[in-house]
Amino acid sequence: MTVRPWLLCLTTLWLTGCQYLPEALAPDARVAMPNPPKGALACTDALPDFDDHDCLLPEWVAFGLTSQRGDRAWREATLLRLDGEDKESRLARAVLLAWGSEPQWDRASELFKADLASAPTELQPLLRYWLNELEGRRRLADQLAEQRRAAEAVAQEKEALGQELEAMAEKLEQLTAIEQNINLRQQSE
Repeated sequence: MTVRPWLLCLTTLWLTGCQYLPEALAPDARVAMPNPPKGALACTDALPDFDDHDCLLPEWVAFGLTSQRGDRAWREATLLRLDGEDKESRLARAVLLAWGSEPQWDRASELFKADLASAPTELQPLLRYWLNELEGRRRLADQLAEQRRAAEAVAQEKEALGQELEAMAEKLEQLTAIEQNINLRQQSE
């Protein structure tokens, strides 16, 4: 009975313990790790650019995610750093403004549309996706604003009809009082 737990432990160690063998005993088990690309450290730039082809997408995706998650103060500080008029600064501003307030969305859309074609071809699908997503949000915001205007118009119309109804009810009461006076005079004569 005491042999059974020992066998179970030894079997478990035998099955899982291969990772603890020295490399000299198990040379085939070692997996060669590829060397990181030379520009891997450059992919952590705070502001994206078109310079490093290998880091193009990672930089822009990281910047887009940071823009989406960043607060207003971060966006304003970063916007000041992106004051250039070159294509990459304008597109970076577009990404930044796309996650800003609704009034900034129009400017972001203009920048995307103006400079999308000048972006590297590998980056254009991502920028087009962001532009389409921005246009979708703008359409939804416009629809929401239209629905709010319609709801306000209905509320104003309802209030006007309510006031008209009150005025008609008051006139009806006055007419009823006049009719009652006429009926009382006819009965007394």
